[in-house]
Amino acid sequence: MNQRKVRRVSVTLPVLDGPGLYLSNVASLEGGRGRVAEFQYADQDLRELELADTHLLDGRIQRVRAQRARFHEVRADSVQFADCDLASLKWSDSKLSRVTFSNCKLMGALFEEVALDNVLFENCKFDYATFDRLRVTGPVIFTKCVLRETTIQASDLSQVTFEACGLRLTEFEGGKYRDCDLRGNDLTTLRGVAALKKVIVDRAQVAQLAEALATELDVTYGEDLDDN
Repeated sequence: MNQRKVRRVSVTLPVLDGPGLYLSNVASLEGGRGRVAEFQYADQDLRELELADTHLLDGRIQRVRAQRARFHEVRADSVQFADCDLASLKWSDSKLSRVTFSNCKLMGALFEEVALDNVLFENCKFDYATFDRLRVTGPVIFTKCVLRETTIQASDLSQVTFEACGLRLTEFEGGKYRDCDLRGNDLTTLRGVAALKKVIVDRAQVAQLAEALATELDVTYGEDLDDN
């Protein structure tokens, strides 16, 4: 069983090269009866990519570029996304299990009411993205991802691990973050620091959180005042 481990969290990865498993090239992700299994969908440059009421099982989606992407009620089990550029992606009311995203551009994406179980995001760009009511039901790792000005709202990111991620102006609005592991990341420009109750940080990061909170409160430092 292939796994990726970062500190205390281990994610089970898709196994697509096992005995008896052969991935067939497909021209579309729309399968009969809403199911696509043992597939490879690659090297596509699309104006739109829309999926609804679909189950993706044991497959690889690679080098796919879409100007507009919409996934609704899409279940993905044991699927790899690699080197994809899914502009303005909206993924809603879905469940992802044993799914990896590597070297993907998901800038401006909206993940809304999506459940994640054993999901790895690696070297992905989420600038200006929104995670709304995300539900983490199993281990999730973000490693070497950029989440600049990303908004995370009303989500449960308990036991999620962030490693070496760019969190500039990342905003947290409510939600649950117990044991969310933020070690190894620069936290100085986070927004919504008060929402991050019971997260895991290094002692050295306490000063970063304090700086982020001071910025958010727009405090004035006494030593900068002219009292004369």
